[in-house]
Amino acid sequence: MRPAELYPDDLVYGHEASAATGVPEPVIRKWASRGKIRRYAGDARQYSGHGHEYKTMYALPEIRPLADRYKATPQRAPRAA
Repeated sequence: MRPAELYPDDLVYGHEASAATGVPEPVIRKWASRGKIRRYAGDARQYSGHGHEYKTMYALPEIRPLADRYKATPQRAPRAA
């Protein structure tokens, strides 16, 4: 069975996954590069008129368990000169 058949309504683009889970999109991409979640091919033609081509999709059921445990790392304070 293909992943698109497993998650027909749950495949979303990175910015949509970020909005749905509250996890920044770069973190979602990093999870995919580390093999924690899978990437799926999106339809690049769908958004080509907006100047962006969204080619990668993610399955929300794979992201949600990781998002529940996600804690943002506090940024370091700038050093005094």
